[in-house]
Formats: sequence, C-alpha cells, structure tokens
Amino acid sequence: METLLVERAANGVVTVTLNRPEKKNAINGAMWNELWETFREVAEHADDRVLVLTGAGDAFCSGADLSEEVTRDRHQLERMRHFNRVGLALHDIPKPVIAKIGGIAAGAGLNLALGCDLIVASDQARFSEIFVRRGLTIDLGGSWLLPRLVGIHKAKELALFGDVISAAEAERLGIVNRVVPAGRLDAFVEDWANRLAAGPPLASSMTKRLLDAALSASLDEALEAEAMAQTVNVSSEDTREAIRAFFEKRTPIFHGR
Repeated sequence: METLLVERAANGVVTVTLNRPEKKNAINGAMWNELWETFREVAEHADDRVLVLTGAGDAFCSGADLSEEVTRDRHQLERMRHFNRVGLALHDIPKPVIAKIGGIAAGAGLNLALGCDLIVASDQARFSEIFVRRGLTIDLGGSWLLPRLVGIHKAKELALFGDVISAAEAERLGIVNRVVPAGRLDAFVEDWANRLAAGPPLASSMTKRLLDAALSASLDEALEAEAMAQTVNVSSEDTREAIRAFFEKRTPIFHGR
C-alpha cells in the first residue's frame, strides 16, 4: 500500500501502521481509501482476531492533510461522507481494536483513535480536538464519541478551545485506558493484543457489540441482547472448550466456532 503498513502475525494480531511520518501521518486521499479497504478486510478475514492501529515515526496522526486542496464545490459533502464511511468501517470491525499512540493524535487522528476499543498511549503522547483552530468543526465521529467518554461539558471545552492535552490528562479524563513509559509502549500493547487474540473470538465480538449498544439501549433491551448472545455462546465449541479446560486445569484454545 502507498500509505499504510499492514503486518499479520501468526496468532491473528494485525498491526496497521499509518505510514506518512514526514507528514506526522496526516491522512491524505490515498490513506482514507486504504484505511477503508483495510478495515473492511480485517472485519471479514476470519483469521484476523485483533487489530492494532498505530503511526510511524514520532506521531500517531496529526489529522487530515490540509496541504491537499480543500474542495469547495458540491463534491465536498460526498468527500466528507467518504471519511464517515472510514469511521463506520472502524466501528463495525467485530473484533477488538487497540490504538497505540506514541506521539501527537490531533483532529481526525484523535477521533480515529477514539473509534478504537482500547487506547494505550506513551507518556510522550499528546491529544487535541484541533479543528476549531483551523476554522473547522469536529468530524470523524468526534461529536458522538467524545461526550460519551468525558461528558458533555468537558467535550465542549476540548472542542471549542482545541487545546493540546498531555497523556496524563487524557488518562484522567478517560480518553485513554493506559499511559506507559515510551520505552514500554510496544511491549505493553503486544501483551494486550496477544491476550485478546488468545481469547474466544465469538464471545469477544458479542461483548464488544453489547457494550457499544449499551448507551442507546434500555435495560430491557440490554438484557434481551445479553440473553441472545449467551445462547449463541453456550452452543459454541469455544464455550465447551473453555469448560473442559477449566476442569482439566489448563489454558483453553479457542477457534471461533
């Protein structure tokens, strides 16, 4: 690919690296297309169990590439809708997705990270909903994702000022799951990815979907969805394997069926 590096490990961990380090991995037209294609491929590829999304060099992603000409005609809306398809494709991956952030994550880059299930950052990472400082409004799902993580008033502060915040502040606000020393970032994320890859694919996928739907569901709807998911689990080979392993005092081996 022109803008991404895609590596697949034998255990099902897929690492996708935004690879425009000279531009702090700003997303250009080619990267939007390649992200959409890659997210859809990972979603459909049965052997892919976990996606790790990261950036090359000293940045995660500085946002959309503003050096490309901004379209000011009727095609701009369709262009934005294509960006939206990328965000939805990420959200729709039925497998755990980890964002590994070693540097700046700003604008669409931050919201790309927020669309992941887990975020691990180095202590050198920085974050910003920088749009307003460029005369733009928040996009790529940020208006939906950010208030759910930090609350409406804090989301407005972050979006209306566009300030850059530290990794420690992002952790305090609940934007990231963990902050680790820069030298430990790769090892920490590798451990999490390997643990997730070794888990039960069906149960992990359904757990992700239940939690994603929880904020828009009633308790009755959530309970019914849980019941349906659990019915699928108890009829699966993975659950039978987990129970056998429990009684045999060994680690289960899951195959996603």
